[in-house]
Amino acid sequence: GRDSSRGGVFKDYAALGVEHILRGWDHLLFVLALVLLVGWGRPLLWTITAFTIGHSVTLALASLGLVHVPQAPIEAAIALSIYVLAVELMSARKLAREGKRTWTQRVPWAVAAGFGLLHGLGFAGALAEVGLPTAEIPLALFSFNVGIELGQLAFVAAVLLVAAALRKLPLAWPRLSTGVAAFGIGAMAAFWFLQRTASLI
Repeated sequence: GRDSSRGGVFKDYAALGVEHILRGWDHLLFVLALVLLVGWGRPLLWTITAFTIGHSVTLALASLGLVHVPQAPIEAAIALSIYVLAVELMSARKLAREGKRTWTQRVPWAVAAGFGLLHGLGFAGALAEVGLPTAEIPLALFSFNVGIELGQLAFVAAVLLVAAALRKLPLAWPRLSTGVAAFGIGAMAAFWFLQRTASLI
């Protein structure tokens, strides 16, 4: 059984959060698309922060029973959100040649926060399967969210390191890799959306 002390609850639920985000390929692909769209620097920091705030709000509301949303439609909508970012990523490549930006690149924090609300409901569904300890609900909820953020930041750091490494190679990696990534993300998201929508019928 799990350690019921406050320290044990924090450790267990933070670990669950890390495990969930690192095994949640749909959430990771969404974060990857955000990183590729926004790029380096302060805009990325604000975008990731906005996504965090968005999913933290709905994770808390749903986990505390204040919001009730069926999980299956949420999972389908999450897949659709990833597809939308993949399309934006493809558009960004074309508009960049004209010195223009997509609407997501202009207000990435708003897009990230809005879709974050959706993803938070998905995180809440995963947490509901595990359950919350009656005596330490706020701590467990906070710890799970901390774990999600640690896993998410580790993933973003890995993406930025890989991108930096590719830039040092004497090839046109940035342009090529962005196009391939956009296509791959879009194809995977479309598959997930169709699969998850079919399960609703």
